[in-house]
Amino acid sequence: MLTQEDKDFLAKKGISEEKLKAQLECFKTGFPWLKLAGAASPGNGITIPTETEKKDYLAAWDAYLDGSGKVLKFVPASGAASRMFKNLFEFLDNGEKTEFIQKFEANLNKFAFIDDLKAAINKNGGDNSIKTAIATLLGEEGLSYGKLPKGLLKFHKYEDGARTPVEEHLVEGALYAGGKNGNVSVHFTVSPEHRPLFEALVAKVAPKYEQKFSVKYNISFSEQKASTDTVAANPDNTPFRGKDGKILFRPGGHGALIENLNDLDADVIFIKNIDNVVPDRLKPETVEYKKLIAGVLVSKQKKAFEYLDLLDSGKYTHAQLEEIIRFLRDELSCRNPELKDLEDAELAIYLKKKLNRPMRVCGMVKNVGEPGGGPFLAYNQDGTISLQILESSQIDKNNAEYLQMFQNGTHFNPVDLVCAVKDYKGNKFDLTKYVDHQTGFISNKSKDGKELKALELPGLWNGAMSDWNTIFVEVSLGTFNPVKTVNDLLREQHQ
Repeated sequence: MLTQEDKDFLAKKGISEEKLKAQLECFKTGFPWLKLAGAASPGNGITIPTETEKKDYLAAWDAYLDGSGKVLKFVPASGAASRMFKNLFEFLDNGEKTEFIQKFEANLNKFAFIDDLKAAINKNGGDNSIKTAIATLLGEEGLSYGKLPKGLLKFHKYEDGARTPVEEHLVEGALYAGGKNGNVSVHFTVSPEHRPLFEALVAKVAPKYEQKFSVKYNISFSEQKASTDTVAANPDNTPFRGKDGKILFRPGGHGALIENLNDLDADVIFIKNIDNVVPDRLKPETVEYKKLIAGVLVSKQKKAFEYLDLLDSGKYTHAQLEEIIRFLRDELSCRNPELKDLEDAELAIYLKKKLNRPMRVCGMVKNVGEPGGGPFLAYNQDGTISLQILESSQIDKNNAEYLQMFQNGTHFNPVDLVCAVKDYKGNKFDLTKYVDHQTGFISNKSKDGKELKALELPGLWNGAMSDWNTIFVEVSLGTFNPVKTVNDLLREQHQ
């Protein structure tokens, strides 16, 4: 039963009582497992362009940049980097010099933050012990790295100083997302408490990179909306209340960012995680593959728009409808076993509906055992089969066939997307209408020593983009260099 105080609290967050009720119902009913048609692989959902096709796609992207299309780079950058320093926090707690700590200590001078760390230790009058170094690195009396987001940490050394991931993304944007007028738009989603730090850093460094690359940056920020938070539940599926008596809401996961993405005005949007950056010496490979997948996107979108104009005209033949079916099936991997039963007029309506959707091209790298979602062919609620990026939590592990598909997948998702978010008439799609709300999931957490159930919204590149036209393209493993732990910065790719 909701009190008046509860109702006021919901109104302040922008969450309706109906939405709260629907979320609580999810805890009772759970989410269905997805029905799989198979793991996507080369020749079966994953495209590997030939050298000639690569040149054509790269040329297509260069031509697009010379036009009037608005291009934007979208970087999810909120959340503290505390998990990156989990091993260091454990060392401060128990003093145990694990192999991880030994490696960190032996290579301390190789980290890009070393000069800042030494200065902070000297300022605090600290000794040379590894415990002092780690406490200074993580603590508020030192560099506060334990509380800062990854985007603000120094990752890479250069002769003229160290760079943060925010700066590396600005550089990347200049190299593949700048239009003919030299404007580069980059959008970061940040947490409210860190936003001033991001804004200060950008104000400080943007002029330097504008001069270096002869560009003009348009840098913007947004925060995850309070209205996308999800309710926490007790084991009996009633609302969980904190010590203050208020209903507890938690951030709904990165899927909530579909709202932020939807608010942006752009024709083509690149999406890439904040920690997947490399130093300049390795950027050419990243830039080439970014341009490649963008070239695939604008080429396929152009073809889809031509077919939509044809369908609009009403002057099409049955042979042309069959050509569009083949385009959907072979190039957009959208398959429907029931099409043979449709008359031409019904078929045209169906084809228009499937073509006139947001489109995304997702880079896929060969599976080398890194954790992450995988590319699959999955059944949709309308009976069609399409490409989806799935997390392990979405797959029924008790189904031996599905488990084998997941374990034997040839590729996985490095979060390397480029999206087209306007229709063939130039209108923005409402991206919230293409979310499959049945692809969220429930996890078990605790707060104040009490068990609770948490509700995760459909992931941004998972269920939140479920009803998009999707293309998977193999990209080089060299384009994927995430930093999950601080020692990942010691990898050759980050030195």
